[in-house]
Formats: sequence, structure tokens, C-alpha cells
Amino acid sequence: MDLLMKQGAQLAPKNTGEATAIFRAQVIGPLLTRVFVSHGDLASAIRGLTRVHHRPPGSSTSRTYSEATIERWYYRFKKRGLAGITPRRRSDTGHARELTDAQRELLIAIRREHPTTSAALILRTLELDGRLAKNAVSLSTLRRLYGAHGLDRITLRVAGGGRVRLRWEADRVDALWHSDVCHGPAMKIAGRSVPLRIHALLDDHSRYILAIVATTTEREVEMLSLLVKAMRSTGRRPEALYLDNGATYTGDVLATLCGRLSIGLLHATPYDPQARGKMERFWRTLREGCLDHLGTPGSLHDVQVRLLAFLAKHYHVAPHASLMGKSPSEVYESAPRYDESVDDAALGAALTVRGRRRVRRDGTLEIGGVTFETRTGFLAGRVVVVGRSLLDPTSDPWIEHEHERYLVGRVDAQENARRKKHGPFANRPAHGLDVPFDPTGALLDALVGRGGRDEGGAR
Repeated sequence: MDLLMKQGAQLAPKNTGEATAIFRAQVIGPLLTRVFVSHGDLASAIRGLTRVHHRPPGSSTSRTYSEATIERWYYRFKKRGLAGITPRRRSDTGHARELTDAQRELLIAIRREHPTTSAALILRTLELDGRLAKNAVSLSTLRRLYGAHGLDRITLRVAGGGRVRLRWEADRVDALWHSDVCHGPAMKIAGRSVPLRIHALLDDHSRYILAIVATTTEREVEMLSLLVKAMRSTGRRPEALYLDNGATYTGDVLATLCGRLSIGLLHATPYDPQARGKMERFWRTLREGCLDHLGTPGSLHDVQVRLLAFLAKHYHVAPHASLMGKSPSEVYESAPRYDESVDDAALGAALTVRGRRRVRRDGTLEIGGVTFETRTGFLAGRVVVVGRSLLDPTSDPWIEHEHERYLVGRVDAQENARRKKHGPFANRPAHGLDVPFDPTGALLDALVGRGGRDEGGAR
């Protein structure tokens, strides 16, 4: 007896499946002790069991079971015994059977971008937006997918230790634009290695790339050109710019332009690249989809056309996880605009720079390392205010003096050689007769023996 008691104490289900089957047998136990004359009697007995609470193995709460579930267990047990109600492990456990590869990738990306959002909300949003057909994917399938990739909310909550960084986003398009520079693969031009720098502007709310350009440098002038290009193409200006602390984004000209156009200028905290995560995420996408496949570019033009093709055919039209599956083009182009448009006149006024220069005696002056000249003689020797518009770097500057504007042009030495000289007496009115005076001509006449001139100047 003691031996049997010891053996009995060690008797237990061999695994979780058998333990579940024994529990189910206990649930349907009252049905197994009766003989039912009609199906109606069985249905009535099953209906009574649906009101009984049971606590499943490993659960801390009790629950009830539906008529269909109890009836299914009853018939399976009658046919095959305990094996009939033992749960069978699915061959694809942990895998979402109903999802395509594209849907699976999108759902995983959305969860990583929105770790606190419930699976039900993600599924409902994608169905309402038409990204998934209604009831095409079950909630349990989505939860299994997240569990298999360690993206269930419990796992994410445990793994979220350390510094908490809250996700933020502008509430509308054109409220905030980001700008940054990416270093691309070196180019080979005329046998010489040349650096590649990619400048881009991104709208915070839609992740839409407003302008992108391939250059070889990262100066303030590239940033100004990019910003003007974006405002010209969209006809809009941002409420604020969000930039890093590099020299490209901290110059006086950029600050002046933003001030004149009422654009806020924000700089990220130094040594905190995560604060500019949206641009960093775009650069990663650009590298994986474009820059890593360039090889060794031979020209900026080749790089530029590839960048534009990548945006138009992939990035702008692809579902974006941060946008709950919408594309950047959909969000940016369909959003209402709250700001007034910006035209070239406003841009030109905002990009006008001025400085003081002294006009030399010969009417020339230096502007930006280039020699210009004015044909307004009375300005020679004066200190004047010189203005020029950065909207069109090829346009000539001008002189502003006593509320008047005088154009200046680049010095053309060959044209000046053909042009009549202008000296300090060039505009002085003549007094008396115009008397010829030619000393070398008189010497020449004396040399050849032709005599002098008469009083009228004729030989």
C-alpha cells in the first residue's frame, strides 16, 4: 500500500496536452455518465454545462465554454477517448499562415514604430485604410506573428528598460521640415576620387522628401539652394526647420532668411543622433535601396537621376510603417494646407544680402572675390552699399546710393579696350574752340619735310 501511495504521488500527466485533455474530460464528465434518448436531451444537458465555471490548467481565472465546444469535445471523446480531445500541436506554430510576405513585413515594421499600439488597433486601421481586406487576417494570427518576433507588448515592455524616449510627430504637413547630409560612396571623375554628399529635406508629418540633391560639399550655400528648391517646387514654406549643429546649418545667411520668412530655426541637442531619428531612418532606407548599389559613380548627374528615380518609384509610393501603412505621397499630397504660398518675389526679398564696399577710382569694386565695375563715374572713390540676390547666384549685384539703384557688371577687359575712356574731365562741357594739339604729329611732319600746319590746322 505504501508503495502504491508513493507511485500514486508520482503519477501526473505526461505533458501539457494530456493535462488539457484530462481537464476537458472533467468538463464533459456529467455527460459521460448519462444515456440520452434524443439529441434534444443532449442539447439541454450541454446548455446546462455552459453556465458552469472551470479553471483551465495553468490559468489563474475561471471561465465557461460554449455549447459548440462542449458538444465537440463530447463526440470526440466518445469516438477516440482521451486522444480525441488532446490538443495537437500545429506544424506552423508561431507563424502567421494567412499573411503574405509583404503584409508580414509591413505589420512587423508598424509594430516596431508603434510598440505601445495594440494589435487590434493596428489591424483595424489597416482594414479601414484598405491596406488589408476585411477579415483577411485574424487578430489571433497577428498576435502570433508579433509573439514569434518578440514584438508582443509584454516582451517590449520588459525590453524597454533604460532611457525612455517618447515618439513625437508634427500634427500637420509643412509644420516642421528636417534637413541633413548623408555621405555617399566616393565618385571617380577624371581619374580622381571625389566625395559625394547627399542633401535632403524631409517633412516631419508625412516623411515626404521635399528636395534632394547630390553635391561634393556640405556648405551653407547648398542648404540655402535646397531650401529654395523645396519652397519653389511646393509653393509652401515650413513653420520651422529642425537641423543639427554643423556649420552647414548655423550660418548667418540661413538665420536671416528664416527670420525674414518667419520660419522657426531649431537645432537638435549635440551628440544625440536619436533625436533626429526620422532623418536617420530615411538615410538607412536610401542606403539600402539606392546608395549601396551605386558602385563608383562617374558624375553627379548620374547620382541625381538615380536618387529621383528611387524617390518616385519606391520611397514616396511605398507603405510606411510610421504612417500606419500609408505612403508619404498619400499623406503629403492629400493633407490640407494651412500656410500661404511663397512666390519668387518673397524669396528674392528674403535672400537679398547687402554689404559696404569702396568703389575704386577706375569704377571697379570687389564683390565675393569677383571684380565688378560701374560706369556711373561720380561713384568713383565713394563707399557704397552693394546688394545682391542669392535666389539667382548668376545675377549681377547692384549699388544702392541715395535711394537710387545702379547696376554693376563684371569687368570685361577686352570690351574696355575698345570703349572710349572715361576720365575725370570726360563729362566736363567744352569752353571755346576745339583746337587741335598733336605734338608727335608735328615732329613727324618735320621729319619728312612736309612743313607745319596752317592756322586752321590743315597741312
